[in-house]
This record gives sequence, structure tokens and C-alpha cells, in this order.
Amino acid sequence: MAGFGEPGVTAVDAAGMTVGVVAARWHGELTDHMLDRAVAAAEACGARAVTARVAGSVELPVVAQALARRCDVVVALGVVVRGATAHFDYVCRSVTDGLTRVALDEGRPVAHGVLTVDTLAQARDRAGLPGSAEDKGWAATVAALDAALAIRDLASFGHRVGFGG
Repeated sequence: MAGFGEPGVTAVDAAGMTVGVVAARWHGELTDHMLDRAVAAAEACGARAVTARVAGSVELPVVAQALARRCDVVVALGVVVRGATAHFDYVCRSVTDGLTRVALDEGRPVAHGVLTVDTLAQARDRAGLPGSAEDKGWAATVAALDAALAIRDLASFGHRVGFGG
């Protein structure tokens, strides 16, 4: 966790939008709480939350894609803790590449709320538990909604933006 540079994560006005939240069941103590915080953030922004659960983080992108086809934004939540093998690297790369692909292919914001940490203590400190330094479930949801609002604002221009526009 960088500990610096994070923008404000206050609620945005996303009335009428739908947030699809998919959370892994692996490390359920943390992901359950992150899911609750994501739903609370959606509600604080005036959006409706639809939730889904999957076994682990590798399964997040395919369900995120299904949600992106039905929702305005998607939030993917999970916890991946580094172990003694290269598995951590493969899982993190797969999840990141998959979620990025979904966002670009579907044209919808997909928030990467997957904690990729060295220890469970680091995950707890980012999961929005009482005393945590960060609240990734909340922050990821607000960030995705903020991006959707930016896309909506760009669409309202009605003309090309950029060189020769």
C-alpha cells in the first residue's frame, strides 16, 4: 500500500445507476466486509447494487463481464496473499488482465478491488475493517461510479473531442 496520493473517496451523485459487485469467497472474513462496504458505497451514491459471489479471484473476470453487460459499472473484490510459489504472480496477472479486458471490451468501468498483498495483516489494513487504513470496497465502488459519470459527461458533448474534432 502506497499510503499517499489517494484522491478523495466521497460519494458521487450516481442516482439511477446500477453497480454490479462480484466478490471472491476466498478469505471470506475480508471479502464479506469489502462486499458490504461496496454495497454501502453504491447506496450512498444513489445507485442500486447487484451482487454475485465466486470461489476465488481467478473467477472474477468472467462474472465481471456478465455483470458489465447488465450494469453501469462493475466492482471486483478479492484477496490474494503472496505465498512461497509463483502462483501469486499468475493469479494477480490473470485477474488484472481479465478485468482490464472486460472494461475495454464492454466499455464499462470495472474497478479492481482485489487486494494483492504479502500478508493477511496488509489485507486487513486495506479491507475497511474498524481501524483499517484503507477501505477498498468503498473506494473501488466510488471510483467506478465516478468513471461512469465521466463517460456520461463525455457522451453529452455530441461531437468528437480532440484533434480535428
